[in-house]
Amino acid sequence: MERRWIRRPEGSNWGEFGDDDELGRLNLLTPEKVRQGIAEVREGKTFCLSLPLDYPGGAGIFPMRHAPEIEPTVLDGKNAFNLPPRPPSSDILNDDVVRLCLQYSTQWDSLCHIGSNFDADGDGKAETVFYNGYRAGEHVVGGGQGPHVGALKLGIDKMAAKAIQGRAVLIDLKAHFGEALHEVSYADLAAAMKKDKVVVEPGDMVCLYTGLADLILSMNKNPDAQKIVSSCAVLDGTDPKLLSWIRESGLSALIADNIAVESLKGMSGPPPDGATHMPIHELCLFKLGVPLGELWHFGPLAAWLRAHKRSRFLLTAPPLYLPRAVGSPVTPVATV
Repeated sequence: MERRWIRRPEGSNWGEFGDDDELGRLNLLTPEKVRQGIAEVREGKTFCLSLPLDYPGGAGIFPMRHAPEIEPTVLDGKNAFNLPPRPPSSDILNDDVVRLCLQYSTQWDSLCHIGSNFDADGDGKAETVFYNGYRAGEHVVGGGQGPHVGALKLGIDKMAAKAIQGRAVLIDLKAHFGEALHEVSYADLAAAMKKDKVVVEPGDMVCLYTGLADLILSMNKNPDAQKIVSSCAVLDGTDPKLLSWIRESGLSALIADNIAVESLKGMSGPPPDGATHMPIHELCLFKLGVPLGELWHFGPLAAWLRAHKRSRFLLTAPPLYLPRAVGSPVTPVATV
């Protein structure tokens, strides 16, 4: 296959898993990494790591994302819900349809969620590209007033086909920083990991428990957006040492129970010199091919792991097998 790029972004791994790769660091979820996850299963106890998909509620956090709308399908002009039998059958039918924003609640971001304007072909002009040089308009199609086609490459269906499963490691930031807003630097993260004897190895999926999903649940689908963005720990994407750790650790996925994994303070104004508003998103999705999980619910699992002096578990978390989609709700399962 002809390579789509001549230049790759500094600090990226484009091409290291093949010129046509669409999985990035998920390639590190090898059979051995799955066996390592299975080896963490000692009790056979499971935890659902998803919020109800109608949380957080409303559209106050991200105005373009709305809660699910569920209604019956229609059969013979009638709502297919408690539908009376058609003789001679005595069967009662229920069948429904949902309009669902794929990144409203507990979710995966695929590798085409964030791209960048970058001169990948070396002609002196930046073009819109995504991980491994896939292009807007050719591989990720839509926008403006044109027809929407979606993600022909790097979509969520590639993650589904991979069947995301392997060893995960939970870092309990809430235990160290409480419920107040705290932008976590590399020094903070390293200190918390050292105190809790948490070790991250290449291929591990890293999960960050901050307590924010617990706070969102307590708001009962009436979220206080200001309180949400001003509570709990969040990664400081402006810390170069933290970005280096993400790159050098070899983690295969980065997952948090907050709304964006990283602080969104850069969204309030223009970034300096055309830099990204979201450094961790750019590093993970655009440069390294590390999918991001957001708004997961870790509270009960985190409490159990701390009580049993553990941090590792088997994580099973495939997204919807939905071709052309950029993101997906997910119902992750932790097994310990």
